[in-house]
Amino acid sequence: MKPMNNLLSSTGTTVFTVMSALAVQHGAINLGQGFPDYEGPQDVIRAAADALMDTRNQYPPLAGVPELRQAVADANRRFYGLEIDPAAEVIVTSGATEALIASLMAVVNPGDEVVVFEPFYDTYLPMVRLLGAVPKLVRLTPPKWELPRAELAAAFSDRTKAVLLNSPMNPAGKVFTSAELAYIAELVQRHDAYAICDEVYEHLTFDGWKHIPLMTLPGMRERCMRIGSAGKTFSLTGWKVGYITADRSLTPNIAKAHQNLTFTTAPNLQRAVALGLGKDDAYFAGLSAELQAKRDRLAKGLAELGFGVLPTQGSYFITTDFSPLGFHGDDVAFCRHLTETAKVTAIPVSAFYDGTDAPKHYARFAFCKNDAVLDEALARLTAWKANRAPAALAG
Repeated sequence: MKPMNNLLSSTGTTVFTVMSALAVQHGAINLGQGFPDYEGPQDVIRAAADALMDTRNQYPPLAGVPELRQAVADANRRFYGLEIDPAAEVIVTSGATEALIASLMAVVNPGDEVVVFEPFYDTYLPMVRLLGAVPKLVRLTPPKWELPRAELAAAFSDRTKAVLLNSPMNPAGKVFTSAELAYIAELVQRHDAYAICDEVYEHLTFDGWKHIPLMTLPGMRERCMRIGSAGKTFSLTGWKVGYITADRSLTPNIAKAHQNLTFTTAPNLQRAVALGLGKDDAYFAGLSAELQAKRDRLAKGLAELGFGVLPTQGSYFITTDFSPLGFHGDDVAFCRHLTETAKVTAIPVSAFYDGTDAPKHYARFAFCKNDAVLDEALARLTAWKANRAPAALAG
């Protein structure tokens, strides 16, 4: 038979699938994948259930139900001072992953270059390459993950069509500063490019850090596609409801891409998310405070065990340096060893890099779990270290 798609055929099973299967096999607590093990707001869930019974279960409008598009526009104004036309500048998608590929499809042609920050969410590069575009990687270095300005400037050229920006950033937990964003915006404008802004963790920031959409900077309103996620904002990741805010000059192409990907999204979930986006400030503040407490709970325990714990300004994740523990293997071996022997699963951070020169001594833990689960994970890690330290830690 003729060969299938070369890129997909050469892409292995994701590390998340591998590690999750390993966690099930060994009865491990899975702190690898970034989804909560608790439910979202009951009023939002009830709204979705009620909406199933209101006789509006056929195809909703391609761009989203009016209630949700209005709610997205209202949230842009409320949180960021952005004036958005809900009828012309909001597209609802089946999750933020679809929003990302639809936004890329809207502007990228084969041969165009797309600037991507490394480490990156694992679907970024396959998306870019499937469209025939060329990723230009710019590496941020732990522990501070500061923007490397000279390297970023060198990555831009006349062939640059877009930059893919994730802030707050997975897996680094970094929130880009206003100065860093201004530098990115200047390069985008200088090279007449677009910015696809993955902002799914926009409401999950800690220690006084505030998310600043690139779209709010001067000259960027018409160049940005800003992506939000109900899954992250309301701890309902299985709903797969995302939304894109973009200038009216961009949304027609985004809508065409969306039409050819999923066409539309479950209408009852859309109406429930509209209710959620209208929740009072206490909900959004409480969401950050609750997750910050979970971050601190896990970070403290990991630090006491000897892990080097990197700063986490936002997202669901803590990045740790396990080299102080004396393990001599790489991060893949460490995460496999931890799953099999400690019964706790983490993700090797090298999975978020392209090529063989990625750092090999970091592991990512998700803290968006019930406190009892985090405590049990730390108890298992404590027992593991006590039973194996120091000699048996060697990989």
